[in-house]
Amino acid sequence: MKRILMALFLAVIISFELSAQKKIAQTKSTVEPYLLPPFPAIPAKKPLNSVPMGDWKTFPEMKLNIPITPGPFKPTWESIEKNYPGVPSWLREAKFGIWVHFGPQSAGESGDWYARNMYKQGTLAYQNHLKMYGHPSVAGYMEVLHDWNPTKLDPAKLTKIYQDAGARFLIIQGVHHDNFDLWNSRYQPWNSVNIGPKLDLIGEWAKACRVDGMHFGVSFHHEYTWWWWQTAFGSDTVGPKKGIPYDGNLTLADGKGKWWEGYDPRLLYGIDLREYKGVIKAAYSGWSPPPAGIFTNHLNYARWYATRWALRIMDVVEHYDPDFIYTDGTVQGPFTGNGTGTGLKANAMQLVMADYYNRTLQRRGKVNTFSIVKFRKKTNGTVNTEEFGIPADIKTDQPWIAEAPVGDWFYEPGITYDSGMMIRYIIEAIARDGNAAISIPIRPDGSLDEDCLKMLKKVGVWMRRNGEAVYGSHAWVIPGEGEQVNGKLKMLPGGALGRKQANFKFDSRDFRFTVGENGALYAFCMIVPTPGTQLKIKSLGTDAKYLSKPVKTVNLLGYSGKLQWKQDADGLMIVCPAEMPFATSVVFKIE
Repeated sequence: MKRILMALFLAVIISFELSAQKKIAQTKSTVEPYLLPPFPAIPAKKPLNSVPMGDWKTFPEMKLNIPITPGPFKPTWESIEKNYPGVPSWLREAKFGIWVHFGPQSAGESGDWYARNMYKQGTLAYQNHLKMYGHPSVAGYMEVLHDWNPTKLDPAKLTKIYQDAGARFLIIQGVHHDNFDLWNSRYQPWNSVNIGPKLDLIGEWAKACRVDGMHFGVSFHHEYTWWWWQTAFGSDTVGPKKGIPYDGNLTLADGKGKWWEGYDPRLLYGIDLREYKGVIKAAYSGWSPPPAGIFTNHLNYARWYATRWALRIMDVVEHYDPDFIYTDGTVQGPFTGNGTGTGLKANAMQLVMADYYNRTLQRRGKVNTFSIVKFRKKTNGTVNTEEFGIPADIKTDQPWIAEAPVGDWFYEPGITYDSGMMIRYIIEAIARDGNAAISIPIRPDGSLDEDCLKMLKKVGVWMRRNGEAVYGSHAWVIPGEGEQVNGKLKMLPGGALGRKQANFKFDSRDFRFTVGENGALYAFCMIVPTPGTQLKIKSLGTDAKYLSKPVKTVNLLGYSGKLQWKQDADGLMIVCPAEMPFATSVVFKIE
């Protein structure tokens, strides 16, 4: 009897342990996802800079074996263009958004690309990393991830601040080139739920946006990762640490007994691809990708890499239902074999978009989402961006968003905070039929500088006064008028928004135009003229022939009094009132 009871007892214990192991395995889905094949075998390394890249032009596009949500959209550009109903109207109505370009790279306080540049001896990022963490051979980027904990980050509070500043949508970073997912990722164990803050940051931002009725999209920059991280496989070239490999060379076995035990460094840093010609040179350039071509010695890995790239985006779409997705790049899309898409040609982008739109259709009953494929030619189903610069002319061939950071894409000290440069950047974009998304630098702890908060409040005041000229507007027949520089209309300089843009001088001749949802014409004077100034808008004179009818009324937004004005052959004359308690730019409504 005792033997029977003992056997029963053991059976119960074994059953309990197996059940517990099963539950643990389920919670470990980020380690062994059901759709991602195992990490492929990697061939033995060849000498550095010895292997030519394969010919990307003759390489046939690789078709990835990823099941997608069923629906009318198939993973081809032809099917996407045929079935996409057009960009949702809310983008034009929104016009202005905030870029939440925030992640662990802010911890380095070295601006953009800190994680890559900290492995480049002599750079500011390298020097800052030495001071804050130690040498990258013993304390590399994984230690930054481990320590990063933005305790003051409050997505609900920040969303309200951004909304008060006039923003109608957010672009939220999901994963940067550093390959660290900021959500409860099914396909990347190196994520913010497992490591660092132990928070589902995308989940928190999505919740905050929905509470406040804010549209949001999630950005993905991890296509770059496999060539971007090649600096992590190097070493110092001079000094006492010369030749000691950086932590990109660590293996899964090296983690035994350490905090990162069980986390494969290859899933963060990728693999060493420096055998291909041009990879090392590109890695130590300012930003350039390797030469166009295919990593022909690593095609199995390339297939796995592109599959994982796609599955991570599909994971976010499934669990967070964003209003749009954003992919980075400088060419026609990810995995094109050239530019930032170098290394492989594959249909990963088409798979992601087809799945996204089919899932949107199932979930929402209509396709009211879109995909930003940065710098892609006009393609129904995509939205483009203009990073840093704004076109000189009106651009209506495709919907687009001008994007620029205040300071840099990641936080660094010494940022110039100026509401005027933000407002004028928005005006320059909307006058050319674009939208504007401006990145606001979030400190490593998740807070904003006091001067940043003041800047945003001033932008909000201006947007509330002049919003009818912004939201839902479209370009007029010309973007503006004013001083000519080298035969072109003088405009706010391109680049990140900083001291140069804040100090840039316009005068009372400089105007920009939009047409509002109500059909009225709006003229933005790019400064606030002194009281009593007589302005002349030449483009609105009868001889200019831009207007089909005479002007009937002219009003100054934010001013309830009656203006003195007159339309002549050579322009519309407006006398500014005796008091001008405004900032940055005044807007005239013309009907």
